[in-house]
Amino acid sequence: MSEATSTIVSSERDTPLAVPRHVAVIMDGNGRWARERGLPRREGHRAGAESVRTAVESCQKLGIDYLTLYAFSSENWKRPPAETAALMQLLERFLQQKTPELKERNVRLQAIGNLERLPAASRQRLEDSIEQTASNSGLRLILALSYGAREELCHAMQEIARSVEAGRMRPDEIDLETIAAHLYTCDCPDPDLLIRTSGEMRISNFLLWQISYSEIVVTKRLWPDFRESDFQEAVLEYGRRQRRYGGL
Repeated sequence: MSEATSTIVSSERDTPLAVPRHVAVIMDGNGRWARERGLPRREGHRAGAESVRTAVESCQKLGIDYLTLYAFSSENWKRPPAETAALMQLLERFLQQKTPELKERNVRLQAIGNLERLPAASRQRLEDSIEQTASNSGLRLILALSYGAREELCHAMQEIARSVEAGRMRPDEIDLETIAAHLYTCDCPDPDLLIRTSGEMRISNFLLWQISYSEIVVTKRLWPDFRESDFQEAVLEYGRRQRRYGGL
């Protein structure tokens, strides 16, 4: 479990509140945003890219160390090929345009998921951006791409089983730390706060292991409309809560 390392002042109580170290976001509502405006779905995804920038800037202002964005799920591959192709093109364009800015803002980019399923051009662009920002020491921006938590857990179990089969560990040595060490997120703390936009009350196969003790904030705001004030309000709500981890 991670612990908050900084504070934010609530204007309501004029007292410092804890700020999460790691925020994860289910970015939902792009398609609905486009439909409400009579636009193609791809326009909703394009508008949502600006909210990514807002989230990054908000994290930096608040002193948040990790931001994980659910950008493309393993289930999203079931969508029409034209839509998935448009999403991959949008990813490539986003990386091409934003990587210089990430470098300038000292943001380190990473990605989790079954990245082998990405088209070759998208994967190469992603790898290039990750490499270009690898030496940055500020906010760590983690994109969940072709990601599914059940698939992640299955992959972890397979890796552990191979270690047992090879004699590198015994079954009775497997504990919570062993499993965590074989997840895609093994080098970062669990999210303190999970934000879901668009008002849907679902986890959607996202970080099922890692969010066991995360605080969850759901907002009706659609992702393309999600701005700094919305992010700050979610963090304020997090700060008002008492995290007991099952204790008193």
